[in-house]
Amino acid sequence: MTIKIVVGGRNIHIISAYAPQASLGEEVKRHFWENLDEFVRGIPHFDKLYIGGDFNGHIGASIGGYNEVHGGFSFGDRNEGGTSLLDFAIALNFVKANSYFQKREEHLVTFRSMVAKTQIDYLLFRRCDRGLCSDCNVIPGKNIVTQYRLLVMDLKIKRRSKRATCGQPKIKWGALTKEIAL
Repeated sequence: MTIKIVVGGRNIHIISAYAPQASLGEEVKRHFWENLDEFVRGIPHFDKLYIGGDFNGHIGASIGGYNEVHGGFSFGDRNEGGTSLLDFAIALNFVKANSYFQKREEHLVTFRSMVAKTQIDYLLFRRCDRGLCSDCNVIPGKNIVTQYRLLVMDLKIKRRSKRATCGQPKIKWGALTKEIAL
């Protein structure tokens, strides 16, 4: 599911994703990641993009070679689904918001049952927008369903600057005079 919001002339895309469960076949999982990849690549780089969802994977507490996308503050051990999510983030220049802020366990765990506690829900955004996210955590006690916990991210929405964002360099026109231009 996706929502497009226009705030102050800026397009903000919010995607809600639900990855296939671990018990489903590799073909189903591959199809999910290909579709999400294609959809995300269709959104212009100058638009803001946030992805939240149950990715049915554990990125684990260890950065383990994913320092561009993993902030080092997470929960548990990495599994295959978590590796797929981290690879997706690297390929599309995203970061995991809920791994960039040091939190107590109760503010990291997104699913808790009588037999297990895990972190399977993540919020992602483009690396160039890292400065817009001021916090991300689970709100304990605010269960959506009995076992799932609400994951929130605090964002600063800025006015559109005169220059393009997300990797496009600023052109310095000040030194250009009429004589040089001719």
